[in-house]
Amino acid sequence: MESVFANVAKAPEDPILGVTIAYNKDTSPVKLNLGVGAYRTEEGKPLVLNVVRKAEQKLVNDPSRVKEYLPILGVADFNKLTAKLILGADSPAILENRIATAQCLSGTGSLRRTIYIPQPTWGNHPKVFTLGGLNVKSYRYYDPATRGLDLQGLLEDLNAADSGAIVLLHACAHNPTGVDPTREQWEQIRQLIRSKALLPFFDSAYQGFASGSLDEDAQSVRMFVADGGECFIAQSYAKNMGLYGERVGALSIVCKTADVASKVESQLKLVVRPMYSSPPIHGASIVASILKDKYVFFPCLFIICQLKLLSQMSRDITRTGSA
Repeated sequence: MESVFANVAKAPEDPILGVTIAYNKDTSPVKLNLGVGAYRTEEGKPLVLNVVRKAEQKLVNDPSRVKEYLPILGVADFNKLTAKLILGADSPAILENRIATAQCLSGTGSLRRTIYIPQPTWGNHPKVFTLGGLNVKSYRYYDPATRGLDLQGLLEDLNAADSGAIVLLHACAHNPTGVDPTREQWEQIRQLIRSKALLPFFDSAYQGFASGSLDEDAQSVRMFVADGGECFIAQSYAKNMGLYGERVGALSIVCKTADVASKVESQLKLVVRPMYSSPPIHGASIVASILKDKYVFFPCLFIICQLKLLSQMSRDITRTGSA
């Protein structure tokens, strides 16, 4: 009897993840993986940060830890600390309980009207939003001629957007260009988005990588929160803590009032329950353990700063060589 799946076509490899598959198949002794960005040793082997090892060992040795289901929104400490990391502990939105946060899968699990995305953007963004049922449009972002931000094109495109549309913004270290707006340019973008009643959606996957400072890399988000307006914030710890396989992320929704935040949180629970019911506990517990102890987190910050320096040197060399 013929298989009921006989006519199913073989799907092409993912353009990003497929590079790693090709790398693994290559037998060359001098191969280099230019696919997914991840920490590696000098020998090209996977690297786990010392700060993660320490936090994980602490969790393993804790006899009070169990394997029960988490609440629908995830690890409570993780949600509180991750909001503080992106917004700052003294954020009015936090102090006034105007944030609804849910633990999610990093990378794609936090990203689900019309949405405007930068051109170019992370390769998976268009698929994520399209399959999420959103009408995806783009706005100009990168200018190849100047290798910088096309601010005029960006402002023109967003000014033409309908009121109420969502605008995807990379919080820092724009993927794939590495081009970020200056503070003055962010202010222009903020003013336009607020005047047009657009809804900003920040994707923060590289906090700490752009400047070497967690606070500096969160300034774009904090500018939007400081004006009292509402926004979405999707965070991932895959990169800045090297927790790729743990898939640790969060979605925070900053609301006008605590009452609205409470209602939004109740709706988040309704969305999560039929999708995956409750998130995994291990990765979020590692993040929470690290963020609770700033002294443990310092080594991680040092590595981020060093990576930033190396990245900047690489970009300078590339620009000099191609000028």
